[in-house]
Amino acid sequence: MTAGDVEAVMRKLKKAVIERASGAEMNHYLGYSAGHAKPEGAANHRNGNSGKTGLTDDGPLRIDIPCDRNGAFEPKLIGKHEQRFTDFDDKIIAMYSWGMTVREIQAFLLEMYATVVSPDFNGSRIPRAPNSG
Repeated sequence: MTAGDVEAVMRKLKKAVIERASGAEMNHYLGYSAGHAKPEGAANHRNGNSGKTGLTDDGPLRIDIPCDRNGAFEPKLIGKHEQRFTDFDDKIIAMYSWGMTVREIQAFLLEMYATVVSPDFNGSRIPRAPNSG
């Protein structure tokens, strides 16, 4: 696997985490998950996505951020009018260097960002860092 291959996988992972975390933020904000009925009496609802180019450590990354009908949703991960999303690669690489398995990293991403990382992002495609101790 080349450095370019690793970078491509990391960009896909970064995009997936940002978009899923933003979707989870929207779920929390509206009080219901996508695909479920909106709570009785709730006036606001989902209104698609808007494209945004986030600036990451390795360049621009096009992401889709969910929108609400009232335009009041304020994403926390990358706020309105913000574009920076840095240090993500370093955090994932650090998890590998600490000896975390792919499953442990997947569990962490699920717990922290409500993001299910697909089997496409498995240890056979991302080289494991050697243990430092």
